[in-house]
Amino acid sequence: MKSWFVAGLALLGITAGAHAELNLNGSLEQGGLIWAMVAPGSSAALDGKALAVAENGLFVAGFDRDAGPTASLKVCSPEGECAEQQLSIVQRSYDVQRVNGVPQQTVTPPASVLERIRREGALVSKARSQFTTRQDFVNEFKWPLLGPITGVFGSQRVYNGNPGRPHYGLDIAAPTGTLVSAPIDGVVTLAYPDMFYSGGTLIIDHGLGVSSTFIHLSKILVEEGQEVKQGDAIAEVGATGRATGPHLDWRINWSDRRLDPALIIGPMPAHDQAAGH
Repeated sequence: MKSWFVAGLALLGITAGAHAELNLNGSLEQGGLIWAMVAPGSSAALDGKALAVAENGLFVAGFDRDAGPTASLKVCSPEGECAEQQLSIVQRSYDVQRVNGVPQQTVTPPASVLERIRREGALVSKARSQFTTRQDFVNEFKWPLLGPITGVFGSQRVYNGNPGRPHYGLDIAAPTGTLVSAPIDGVVTLAYPDMFYSGGTLIIDHGLGVSSTFIHLSKILVEEGQEVKQGDAIAEVGATGRATGPHLDWRINWSDRRLDPALIIGPMPAHDQAAGH
């Protein structure tokens, strides 16, 4: 992961009788992901919610689209000495994006598909709730494909004139069949060919609650339980589900909190936009 924001927090009491510097990697802003190392055996909490601390002392946390301007981070040493720090979370403004030409049944679903929607939502929630001790997310992410960005995280969506939920992903336009590669190592926790809203849906776990979701896929090339390495071909771009044209919608979660892939990966490298790759 690129460290677009690195903060040194002087936390008293983490090391007996001395200051300890906690280096936060990531982005302290809405949609951002942070992680840090503490002494093995320490505990950590964000706004009173305990964070999982790996055996080597790594912990991770994230801030969703509407996170407030401050958050409280508390770290306690193995000896029980604790320190608390108020974090300032950058607040963002979000554009309104009007999307027309969406199949109307995906805007106002008929009663006959509501059970299907609930069932598929439960599958996604289950996949994202799986917790492993992997730590792939601390490495540098690479773009799953290159192309024009047609949708950004946080924008308020209006579908066929009807206000919808905010957009929680990063849309990259590309022709149907364009290969999508794994942005970082992980293990597949969901590979579902055709969900009502998201079409072909793939979720990859990167450890400690961090996962990537890829939707609107025309084809999934991996299976649940499969280990993938950065750069492996995992799927093909499509226009399945609620989509008006072929593109990849890439999302990142920390548990149930939705994060902005653009903050984690940084700017897209130069590419041939006309070709979409």
